[in-house]
Amino acid sequence: MITQTPTEPPHTSAQPKIHRVEVYWTSVTYKTVIIYAFLALAIIGGGVFIAFPNLYSRIVNGVSNAVSDSATASVAIEQNQAKFVNLDGKVQVKKVNSVQWVDADYRTKLDKGDQIQTSGDGAARITFADGTTYTVKADTFITVEENSMGHERPSSSVVSIKTGSVDLSTPSLASPDSKAAVNVDDATAQVHSNSRIAVKANPDQKESEIVVKSGNAEVKRGEERIELAPWQKVNIPTGGPIQKSQVLAPPELVEPLNLAPIIVDNPKSSPVRFEWKPVMDALSYTVRISTTAMFTKTVKEAKVSGTNTEITGLDAGDYFWNVIATDVKKQTSEVSETFKFTLVAQGKSQEMLLQIDGTQLHGRVAEIYGHTEPGAALIVNGQPVASIAPDGSFRHFTDALEPGQHTIVIIGSNRRGGTEKQQISIVVPK
Repeated sequence: MITQTPTEPPHTSAQPKIHRVEVYWTSVTYKTVIIYAFLALAIIGGGVFIAFPNLYSRIVNGVSNAVSDSATASVAIEQNQAKFVNLDGKVQVKKVNSVQWVDADYRTKLDKGDQIQTSGDGAARITFADGTTYTVKADTFITVEENSMGHERPSSSVVSIKTGSVDLSTPSLASPDSKAAVNVDDATAQVHSNSRIAVKANPDQKESEIVVKSGNAEVKRGEERIELAPWQKVNIPTGGPIQKSQVLAPPELVEPLNLAPIIVDNPKSSPVRFEWKPVMDALSYTVRISTTAMFTKTVKEAKVSGTNTEITGLDAGDYFWNVIATDVKKQTSEVSETFKFTLVAQGKSQEMLLQIDGTQLHGRVAEIYGHTEPGAALIVNGQPVASIAPDGSFRHFTDALEPGQHTIVIIGSNRRGGTEKQQISIVVPK
């Protein structure tokens, strides 16, 4: 057999040799990477702990202290900020680092250098970290001058008044070196613990005045130093000496008691009796009634010669009242303490379900719980109950109460016009 190699076809070139590259891989998820990273850190940390236990402790303590210091600093910043606790009408704020005026709200925090301005119907109450309270009246312009409170250090809260009126109230200040003051013109009124003063600045008349309502205060201007006791006043004329004088004390309110409910058949036509104690040298008294705590809206005003009067024409609702005394020289006293009362339309008590199931003290705060009708409205010592469950059950926490016995008044009203009142007695231990 003859074997012959096949002949290559004519004009055909050789086929090129193909080189192939093969690639292999393995998928690794982020979760796996994180797990391996934690394992590596744990191994390294364990090695450091075994080899250098003291170094490990210092690192852990350093990190812990850094976190703690950061949290403490955040709390300190929050504590050093003043805030609004009451706002009526138009109140605006210009922050120290801003050129714009914005409307104030309860979330606004006040710092050193901030400016506050109230309109003709505006008023605000500001509380500082140390408990000092400034009540800013209508048409007033003030600046926060100082606001600091550190741990185991004296606190300092100061505002300056360009124009208008401010009332200042101090708590028991933590340190004798603590400072609560108002600057007016070129004078400063520094207020002692548990004291109240009223300050007015009138740049048009180039005169300011400061009245001490309770406690004590010291007024300073240059080399002048004047101590003030309750119901003493100083006039501070621009360019003239400070003048000290006695002022007429305001009346002490008797009836209606603060936070008292008044239940009548027809609020609009039923007279409400107001009574106060006489003031020496007073010739007449002015009774004022408002729907706002800072009297930006006065609904009734009456001038009487005696120490009581009856007023009609009030709708059902919450009201505030106070009295001003006037003597024969037409000099007026400071405004008395302001009381709140609630005027309620009488309904058929059998048509209103209101039951108090119990009370509990949490320190000086009283918790009252019970049940009423679904959709009913409740008022506890003049404060509305914020949340009533769909089944009518409710819980209410009072403000902090002073030690002693207290009568808590609960008033309810339903959609049919029925009302009911319950009273409970609570004793707050000393």
